[in-house]
Amino acid sequence: MKILLVGEYSRLHNSLKEGLMTLGHQVTIIGCGDYFKNYPVDIKFIRPYQSGVMKYLKNLIYRLTGFDWASWHIKNQFFNRAQDFKNYDVVQLINESPLGIAPRDEAAIVGYLRQYNPLLFVLSCGTDYISVRYAMDQKFRYSILTPLFENKVTAKDYAPILKYMEPQFVALHHKVMSWTDGVIATDLDYHIPMMGQEKYLGLIPNPINTDLLQDNATAKEDNKEQETQNDLITIFHGINTKNYFKKGSDYFEQALKEIQKKYADQVRIITTRDVPYHDYITAYSQADIILDQVLGYDQGYNALEAMAQGKIVFTGAEQEWLDHYQLAPDTVAINAMPDAEAIAQKLSWLIDNPEVRRTIAQKARLFIEESHQYQNIAKQYLNAWQQKEN
Repeated sequence: MKILLVGEYSRLHNSLKEGLMTLGHQVTIIGCGDYFKNYPVDIKFIRPYQSGVMKYLKNLIYRLTGFDWASWHIKNQFFNRAQDFKNYDVVQLINESPLGIAPRDEAAIVGYLRQYNPLLFVLSCGTDYISVRYAMDQKFRYSILTPLFENKVTAKDYAPILKYMEPQFVALHHKVMSWTDGVIATDLDYHIPMMGQEKYLGLIPNPINTDLLQDNATAKEDNKEQETQNDLITIFHGINTKNYFKKGSDYFEQALKEIQKKYADQVRIITTRDVPYHDYITAYSQADIILDQVLGYDQGYNALEAMAQGKIVFTGAEQEWLDHYQLAPDTVAINAMPDAEAIAQKLSWLIDNPEVRRTIAQKARLFIEESHQYQNIAKQYLNAWQQKEN
């Protein structure tokens, strides 16, 4: 099959492409790289005017007229190569707003892809209208909107999330839903809101290319006789400033203050801020424990890649996730509750129990191999697409 994957907000489409290509398919990814994260794509649309005087002028024009200059340029880059995006067997969008541009420009691009390709699918992955509306209605016990409800942030701070409730984004949602042949959720945080929605095809877990990620847990087990009681336990916390409260970084930072005081001679804490994807994974490569995110029910992409490397990850691992994968608590990942003291207690438990750390790290890798292996996930996508083709 000839497949076009549109947008990249994690490494999901890259891993899916790698799995599909090992099965003999031709795959192209197009996108903008997602700002500072700079995820790799095959055809990149450059997002202009991101700094200096030109950024100021772009923002001024937008405030005065509502015209998004950068979005217009991205749309033009797409249509300058429009012939390259025709006649694929399958087109899949990473999200209902796959390029992160103005809704009218996004609609023009998605509409073109619908017109000139036989099958169009969209992922519920990252914030979208359905998931944000579900969170706004407070149907989750807690969610990415909890900081807003608790007045930790303002509506302006959460504009990148709340925009999906604005009329132009709601209109985009309905257009994309009318054009798509089916919607696929990538984890339980999107599966739960999507249940019962028209055109929902179900949950397909995130694909992880385990061939590219070293199993550090096994390597450490093989060399554990070389370890000494003086070895430091490395805890890594990567902060995305724009998503500081959305990811629950405030809970992690509070917990780390307590851990630093209690275990100053036993732990090393690494914190990064707003680093590109490549630098991020390099920074956490030597970590034993990763603090990924709070306020989720399931793991995001960074957490899964860390688990594949035998890291112990504090992330979404709620009861719904345990039930779905038939797991016991704290055996594969640590559920990061919105409670700094509870996080600190779990960290203390891990620091005090090296055998527990080794066991969880090994089971984390095994879980990824069993439930997220990229070639197996690629086959699940092919099955979903081909059912609609037939």
